[in-house]
Amino acid sequence: MSLQPEVTQRDLRNRSKEIMDAVAHGRAFTVTRNGHQIGELIPIRRHRRFVSRAEFAAMSRNAPPVDLEAFRADQEAVLDEYQDDPYER
Repeated sequence: MSLQPEVTQRDLRNRSKEIMDAVAHGRAFTVTRNGHQIGELIPIRRHRRFVSRAEFAAMSRNAPPVDLEAFRADQEAVLDEYQDDPYER
């Protein structure tokens, strides 16, 4: 059973603009034919926008400084914690 609303093949044909507008706004549908689920209509993922080096630098100016030694120590602590656990990989 699907958690998203179902739309019949006939409804998709007759109400395609309404249904596609809903998909464009983030809704997903399961398509049915003769009572059987045959497919899904899902919105495509939005591609991330390119950020130029200058824009990134401008956004980063107000970021707090990073203590590289403390950062590395935190990474090592986490790696050591799971190193011997075969189920954490």
